[in-house]
Amino acid sequence: MPAITLPDGSVRRFEGAVTGADVAAAIGPGLARAALAMKVDGRPQDLARTIAHDASVVFITRRDDDALEMIRHDAAHVLAEAVQALYPGTQVTIGPSIENGFYYDFARNEPFSPEDFPAIEAKMREIVARNEPFVREEWDREEAIQFFAGRGEGYKAQLIRDLPESETITIYRQGAWLDLCRGPHMRGTGDVGTAFKLTKVAGAYWRGDHRNAMLSRIYGTAWRDQKELDAYLHQVAEAEKRDHRRIGREMDLFHIQEEAVGSIFWHPKGWRLYRTLESYMRRRQEAAGYEEVKTPQLVDRSLWERSGHWESYREHMFIATVEDEDKTLAVKPMNCPCHVQIFRQGLRSYRELPLRMAEFGACHRYEPSGALHGIMRVRAFTQDDAHIFCTEDQVAPETARFVAMLRSVYADLGFENFRIKFADRPTLRAGDDSTWDRAEAALREACRLADVDYTLNPGEGAFYGPKLEFVLRDAIGRDWQCGTLQVDYVLPSRLDAEYVGEDSARHRPVMLHRAILGSFERFLGILIEHHAGRFPLWLAPVQVVVASIVSDAAPYAEEVAATLRGAGLQATADTRNEKINAKIREHSLAHVPVLAVVGRREAESRQVALRRLGGADQTILSLDETVAVLREEATPPDLRAAIM
Repeated sequence: MPAITLPDGSVRRFEGAVTGADVAAAIGPGLARAALAMKVDGRPQDLARTIAHDASVVFITRRDDDALEMIRHDAAHVLAEAVQALYPGTQVTIGPSIENGFYYDFARNEPFSPEDFPAIEAKMREIVARNEPFVREEWDREEAIQFFAGRGEGYKAQLIRDLPESETITIYRQGAWLDLCRGPHMRGTGDVGTAFKLTKVAGAYWRGDHRNAMLSRIYGTAWRDQKELDAYLHQVAEAEKRDHRRIGREMDLFHIQEEAVGSIFWHPKGWRLYRTLESYMRRRQEAAGYEEVKTPQLVDRSLWERSGHWESYREHMFIATVEDEDKTLAVKPMNCPCHVQIFRQGLRSYRELPLRMAEFGACHRYEPSGALHGIMRVRAFTQDDAHIFCTEDQVAPETARFVAMLRSVYADLGFENFRIKFADRPTLRAGDDSTWDRAEAALREACRLADVDYTLNPGEGAFYGPKLEFVLRDAIGRDWQCGTLQVDYVLPSRLDAEYVGEDSARHRPVMLHRAILGSFERFLGILIEHHAGRFPLWLAPVQVVVASIVSDAAPYAEEVAATLRGAGLQATADTRNEKINAKIREHSLAHVPVLAVVGRREAESRQVALRRLGGADQTILSLDETVAVLREEATPPDLRAAIM
């Protein structure tokens, strides 16, 4: 007689084994109609699965976030059936749900193209309209291999051969079509709905190995209703307009080329933007009591072995061999072991703690070429990295202090919204459970003291400690994980860091790994897309262009630009013999925030006509007023209080 505990704490008892659909029907006809799947003791399952023991059950309906992944998973199955119906002989391989959508990889002599999408989408809608039930079956391993091999589905047969012997082979049918799948699924193909769209095609090697055959991958997106789909497609279109690679070309900020894969060539304007952000962060950190250091790029592998990074991170490291010294060096992928080396120089006292050590550390990590993306995913990058060496009692107040600083920095850079995820112990980790218990308890207490809410991100902590992940939301609703704070009891022990406590005994410090921006390169890419290239004046690499209307005003334009530069602004003069409308159009495309227009009248009256990027109106000010207004606006936020 299984007892089913529901989310409200109520308990339903049944005479014998019962399906999820039976439980939903017993609760009421409304839930029976709305339930798509269920969670049994936290594990998603089909409604048709039998529950024979006492269990907690949560039903998944279309309004629940969990429904999205199931809709996308089922949409991948519908896509695969549609493709095989339209293109006989096509083999299906793997088709998972992914963030915002799904994909399926197909083996076909001729790759798919976007021109195939209308026919495939139409067939998918037919399959959805038929609302074929998803039926789970368990098959004998050899029977399943022979079945798929006999149908010419060699990839599916190989997938089954490679599954562990202990794995139950499950097949899901939707009408006459079937696929190898662990599940779970919703009730039927009709639950997918019609709020889906195929988005792009790409080549993909079988199992991600370039030595294997190239497959044709079809991507799609699927949502709970048309409103969500339309909002997502609008976001995608807006993201294309804001693409940092396109805006970077328009603003002449940077470029990337094959001779330096994964590294960035910063142009003068881009490097000015970079240095403005770096200078701002340096001032903020110095004001918060951080001491800046600089550590080597090449470090002997022995240090990485002692820290544990060689074992867990070796495949991401670039290696240099010194033959005449018989040494193996690694180009540092992170800064933390080197910061411990500085901490270990000399005998530290508890009076020195917390010691806040910062570095704009240049790091290199191997990323597969297919994963690289503009300046957001690179191999060479710089972190706004810092490590706080502190006592256990100082973890909570230092975390609260850091969160306050992070919140202020994000606001200065134009991000008002962020959320926090608490990532706890991963399966593969260093340190024993008691150490992790202490670290996680300390971080939870820190969150309480800082008065921050968080959601749990289970199993996603670093190998040496739990962490907080700070997720920004940009202007078009996308989330970016940037900042982080990690509590580490492991590395100080491995690298023998210690201090003398108030009791005159030796103690291990706790090490807080923290970053606000993360990678400068990635964060600048996010900034470009968040602001669509229209930076606040203090960040803009070119803040003002003084454009002359007629040649007679050229000397005055040069004088205005020089005066603005003398006041600390990034200003240039455009005195070319071009029509003023052409100049306005050109500098608008380059995202210059302020255009100062001068003609004969302005030169005679020593005035300036100011035009803002994206605006048609202009404001007439005297030269002195122009300097005062723009200088105040161009002052970085952290310096404004000092000036006022």
